[in-house]
Amino acid sequence: MSIAITRTIQVLEEIVKVLPMGTNLALLQLMWAMANGSFLKSRGAVHSALVESGFAPGKVRRSWSALRYGVWSISELVGRWRAIVLREGRWQPREYAGYQPLAVDITAFWRPQLKGWAGKFFYRLANRAIKGVGFGVITQVGQVDGQRIPLLKRIIRVKRLEMSEADLKAAILCQVATYLAEKEVWVHDAGVELAEVQTAAIPRYVIRLALNVTGRRNYLPPPQKRGRPAEYGVKVRPLPRQRLERKIKATPPDECNQFQFQGRTIQAQGWHGLIRADQKVADAGDTFTIWVFHDPLYDKPMVLGTNLEAQAETVYRLYLDRWPVEQPPLVAKQMLGLHRQFVFSPCLCAPPTRVSLVGGQHHHLPGGSVTGDAHRILGQAAKTHLRAVAAGAG
Repeated sequence: MSIAITRTIQVLEEIVKVLPMGTNLALLQLMWAMANGSFLKSRGAVHSALVESGFAPGKVRRSWSALRYGVWSISELVGRWRAIVLREGRWQPREYAGYQPLAVDITAFWRPQLKGWAGKFFYRLANRAIKGVGFGVITQVGQVDGQRIPLLKRIIRVKRLEMSEADLKAAILCQVATYLAEKEVWVHDAGVELAEVQTAAIPRYVIRLALNVTGRRNYLPPPQKRGRPAEYGVKVRPLPRQRLERKIKATPPDECNQFQFQGRTIQAQGWHGLIRADQKVADAGDTFTIWVFHDPLYDKPMVLGTNLEAQAETVYRLYLDRWPVEQPPLVAKQMLGLHRQFVFSPCLCAPPTRVSLVGGQHHHLPGGSVTGDAHRILGQAAKTHLRAVAAGAG
């Protein structure tokens, strides 16, 4: 039997063994069906996937009951997985100038025909908001043997059937502000406004800004002889723009430098000590910095906003480490087959997807992927280990 197969089953057992007796065995069976690819063959049907894994009808019904009525928490499962990875010591967090990226993303499992579900999320392919079961995924970014690997930290679920993307985003910002560790920096792609981040009082952040973003100086311009005294600072435009035939020049940067990244020279321009364009100087709170990075590999520059007092290269590398947060949802949807589901009860739509985000984490580790070619061998291995777990529980 493959070492990777044996190790996968052992890890899944360790994740669920703290759950109540019966629920732990039932969830282990469900997670094994996800890990061995049975949900791909069943096209997302839970019962068919369990049968495909070789479980008897009674065990299939018990797994389904545990999923619906069992006493378990997704936070507990995530915590168990983190403890296993950190105890082994191979995974190490990535760090730049003392800062560690904490990547955050909102993902959804699309259910456009689901009756009784009101929550909608923006779907890029459809270019509109459609029904879906949304989650907030928070991951630490580290590496194993030089390979960049995400490590789940929290999964934030919708708490109401009508919870929208804006409501979920607000819940994520609240939790990030609470659970952000001392060295961690919250990193997020476009889709969140700077005002929302500052309102949530997140201590450290790096976010993607729009190309037409503007800010203001945190001091008033020199008084004029005529007219009303100014209340706003001078507006700062990092990039030039054109409106009809009128060209608006960019504001000269406060800092210019360059650095090498993967054999390319990245040009960086920075504007420091800014406040938002809608703020008056008297109302100003926290200031921030806008960095514009010109990479010869891309036609358009990248605009980032941060409250860190860090070098341009540090901010650039922190943001690039955001992308591993996309991997857990992709594994759950495409590799495990949970992008399609035959679960129609609103109260049962979220649990399978949450479990799949945890059950698929072993695919991120080198040598931890389980494919369909070894399906029959995996089924026999599952039965052997499940009998051992059941005997130990007895």
